[in-house]
Order: sequence, then structure tokens, then C-alpha cells
Amino acid sequence: MMSHALFLALRFVHVVVGVFWVGSLVFLAFILLPSVRAAGPAGGAVMQQLTQVRRVPTVLLTAGILTVLSGLTLYWNDSAGFRSKAWLSSGTGMTFGLGAVFAILVLVIGSTVNSPTAKRITALGGQIRAGGGAPSAEQAAQMERLQRRLANALRLTAVLLLLAAAAMSVARYVR
Repeated sequence: MMSHALFLALRFVHVVVGVFWVGSLVFLAFILLPSVRAAGPAGGAVMQQLTQVRRVPTVLLTAGILTVLSGLTLYWNDSAGFRSKAWLSSGTGMTFGLGAVFAILVLVIGSTVNSPTAKRITALGGQIRAGGGAPSAEQAAQMERLQRRLANALRLTAVLLLLAAAAMSVARYVR
């Protein structure tokens, strides 16, 4: 059993950083990225600012790791070190577990799809700007594919995180 202070600190990190992670991904997926795409070439400067200066992919990945690690530690505590079969198979334990699976999936997708795709979009945008003119047909097609891939992955991860948050919010009340 962990100390009360450690429990409170982990719970604080899990909830506050988790809220930031969920809210940021939902905002990016459903508001910011569609606006950036609608802005056309001008949106490239916004993507460059977000990825290279603000380092949004790194910030979100860090928030996700902190949220998942603190959550797994809390789950470990509640399940007596993953040994309480009664708690693990209870409605509460299974609902927390389902939320954890959703969040871990988001980390995997974020680190293998979202972050690398955002960086490739930024690099391609830099190449296009360095060329000084309009993008070639090949560059435009590649940019469209990358933007579509990022938009789809962001929507998927945002929905998965909303499901994780929903599971976490009701888990203590599921029998």
C-alpha cells in the first residue's frame, strides 16, 4: 500500500495531466487540424510552429506517458499489486482496465503514427517553402496523403481517449 501523499500526487498527475492530454487531442482532431487543412498552404506555417517550436507531438506524448504510468501505478495499488483477482474481475477493475487499454492504444498510435506523420508534414512543408513556388504535383499529393493520415489518426486517438476518460469517470460505480 502506498503512502497517502504519494497516492494524492499520482492521482493529481493522472487526472490533471490526463485532462490536458484528452482535451488537447480532441481540440487538435476536431477543431485545429481541420482549420489548418482548410487554410491550405498558409496552414503549413501553423503546423511548423506547432511541431517544431511548440513541440506539440513531444508534449502530448509526454502527457500520455505520465498519464498512463500514474494510472497503472494507481491500478497496481487498487489491485494489491495485480494480485486481487476479486478486484481485477470486478466491474470497477475491468472498467479501469478497459480505460487503460484505450489510453495505451492511444500512446502506441500517437508514437507510431501521429507524431512521425506530423513531423513529415512539417518537413515536406519546409521543402515546399524552400522551393519558393507552388508545390509540385507529387509534393501536393504527398501532403494530402500525410494530412489525411494525420487527421484520421488524430480523430481515432481523440475518440479512444474520450472512451478512456468515460471509463475512468464511471469505473468506481460499475458493479
